[in-house]
Amino acid sequence: MNIKELTDLYLFNTYKRNPITIHKAKGSWVWDDKGKKYLDFFSGLAVSGIGHAMPPVVAAIQFQSKKLLHASNLFYTEPAALLAQQLCKRSFAKKVFLCNSGAEANEAAIKLARKYGSQNGRYEIIVFDNSFHGRTLGALAATAQPKFHEGFGPLPPGFPVAKFNQIDSVERLITPRTAAILIEPIQGEGGIRPCTPQFLTALRKLADQHGLLLMFDGVQCSLGRTGDLFSYETYGIVPDVLTLAKGLGGGMPIAAMLGSEKVANVLGPGDHGTTFGGNPVCSMAAIAVLKMLSPKVLKNVKKQSQAILKDLEPLARYPFVRELRAVGLMIGMELTIPGAPFVETCRKRGLLINCTQGNVLRFLPPLALSDSERRFALNILQQVFQREPVQ
Repeated sequence: MNIKELTDLYLFNTYKRNPITIHKAKGSWVWDDKGKKYLDFFSGLAVSGIGHAMPPVVAAIQFQSKKLLHASNLFYTEPAALLAQQLCKRSFAKKVFLCNSGAEANEAAIKLARKYGSQNGRYEIIVFDNSFHGRTLGALAATAQPKFHEGFGPLPPGFPVAKFNQIDSVERLITPRTAAILIEPIQGEGGIRPCTPQFLTALRKLADQHGLLLMFDGVQCSLGRTGDLFSYETYGIVPDVLTLAKGLGGGMPIAAMLGSEKVANVLGPGDHGTTFGGNPVCSMAAIAVLKMLSPKVLKNVKKQSQAILKDLEPLARYPFVRELRAVGLMIGMELTIPGAPFVETCRKRGLLINCTQGNVLRFLPPLALSDSERRFALNILQQVFQREPVQ
């Protein structure tokens, strides 16, 4: 019985998987179990932004795994403390909560906001249409896409939905019950839709005026993806809370909720927790990732972003392309036709991309993308677009 058959037989059918088995990966490339090589222009869904199996990350994992694999959070550990220190030093944060996934980081942010507003009867968190914050019940309630809600109601209440990039729609939703605003600076699953700088500036002002927390979901759009370490730096707007995951561990499962001075003392013992959060091996991997996210790498993100957009301009003029959107190496090409056939044809030619919302081709290239790798990807895309895949 092959891997696909074993998977289909024993795992819940919760993913629409590509028909290949990934056997190994290195840098910007992955190989299937038949030895075919693919350029990962999706970076493992932004998890392997710094590249697959990068030597500094592997070395950190190997070093720590021989020393301490796990310790309860009822004790102190060096890797978690050092990681939290690095995250605070390189951001606005005063405190960090370490967990395992983006959904968990957003759950922590939701609980923090509710605890923050609890003394004044505030519990509502304004979210935005087309958003995506995770699949746990709390994060799902904050995700304003009905297709993800089907069959899981009733969801936790208290998440009024505003219009993305429309400040007046936010103002109308603020009441004495409002505690916070939660937003992705760049919507990822929603189709690579960036906030306008004016909108985020207005949100910051509105939050300050009403005593609300401004919380950024940076799970997909941070950690170098925009050309800055954190996406809030790209906009020059500092939130009160920032959630991180995906690329933080370089392939290891780790996430974080970062909080400013305003919320540093909101959570106390017993208010929140996680068994594996701050795992020593994952924390050491994340420390290695942060060291790798150097000014040189971030400069390359901006350079390659400009080059890719220039390369994509001729493709964006095809009649079935509606719009090209990008911030750094977070790129979406919205089509007027389904995108799945493009993904499939690219995969057959050795290029891994993704489609979200049914018709938005999503490109999340590795941050250290080389010129030759970029040309390889664009050559395949040009071939695919010239022979528009059969729908």
